[in-house]
Amino acid sequence: MTTIKVNLPKKIRKMFNVDRGDVRYRAAYGGRGSGKSFNFALIAAIMGYIEPLRILCTREFQASIKTSFHAEVKNAILSKPWLAAGYDIGVDYIKGKNGTEFIFRGLRHNMSSIKSMAHIDICIIEEAEDIPETSWLELEPTIRAKKSEIWAIWNPKKDNSPVDKRFVKHPPANAIVVKMDYHDNPWFPKVLEDQRLRDRDTMSPGMYRHVWEGHYLKEDDSNVFCNKWEIGDFKPTFEWDGPYFGLDWGFAQDPTACVKVWVYDRKLWVEYEAVKVGLELDSTANFIKNLIPNIERYVIRADSARPESISYIKRHGLSRIVAAEKGKGSVEDGIAFMKSFDKIVLHSRCVETQQEFELYSYKVDRLTGDIMPDIIDRNNHCIDAIRYALEPAMKRQKIDYSKLI
Repeated sequence: MTTIKVNLPKKIRKMFNVDRGDVRYRAAYGGRGSGKSFNFALIAAIMGYIEPLRILCTREFQASIKTSFHAEVKNAILSKPWLAAGYDIGVDYIKGKNGTEFIFRGLRHNMSSIKSMAHIDICIIEEAEDIPETSWLELEPTIRAKKSEIWAIWNPKKDNSPVDKRFVKHPPANAIVVKMDYHDNPWFPKVLEDQRLRDRDTMSPGMYRHVWEGHYLKEDDSNVFCNKWEIGDFKPTFEWDGPYFGLDWGFAQDPTACVKVWVYDRKLWVEYEAVKVGLELDSTANFIKNLIPNIERYVIRADSARPESISYIKRHGLSRIVAAEKGKGSVEDGIAFMKSFDKIVLHSRCVETQQEFELYSYKVDRLTGDIMPDIIDRNNHCIDAIRYALEPAMKRQKIDYSKLI
């Protein structure tokens, strides 16, 4: 018999030092960089390697396989050559050669099909903070196979959210619950440490504690779009103005970001995004067209700082691309225009845009705690693309700078 040693963070080892089926719930919550998701995916893949299991990976919103747990499971499997040899990994599926199957579904639109699934051994709930009480009440009795378990992973936002009440405030006796942050990860990478230190110096204290230390996200006036946006599913109709398209070029670790937006009922609607770090210019047009349907038929307004990129893309698949007419004060004008809408609605599939809206902030003085009028030039690539898309409409409206903060 061959014995293989797998290194895991101490808190993860403690959580899984109990055999499958001897507990009902395993839950891990906390800040960024702790390794919660990767290690849950790794252990699930190892368990599925040892015996054939049906593993449901779910979250509240899953518009496509791109927004699912698929990438995390794939990366975990490929990190161990012996594990990779036991799995067949496809674009939208992962199957073990012994019969193990990973299933990826969103709860919001698939609860009926999930309830009809037979014999789910493990249910992994990613971003469990977003799961409403109604979904918990329907999901839990569905996972009822012998020795079945429910695993939950989340970064806390709201005090007394359904997952918070279930596992933090009133944890059941048959649950193992741990809080994990970046300092619990012995393999915390330097790239994230550099980012954490930058965030410590630029984010408001409340936002930093939420992102990196797993504290509840309190209302934070330093957030540029505080209380201004929400997540939803929607389908535009002929009454809507648009669509409008914007493109922000990537550089080094900054992603290329393209968006499709609409205006209707005094609201701004962000329907699609195409975002990728390290996207080569000769792959940009196809990447965007694959993620944003029919974009080649419309005018796309792109960051004018890269005229050579605009010229190239115009000749290679997106012929209606033009330069945005940026000028002095264009960032402030664009932000003010976006905030002039009653609400900004981000489609559930636009996960990168959601993260930017959560993190985009004004500078906070470290000594006084005062919110400064300067916007931190980070977490803004999708937001910049939205500004470019709306540029012509923005110029038709007078900007009231008193409403910027």
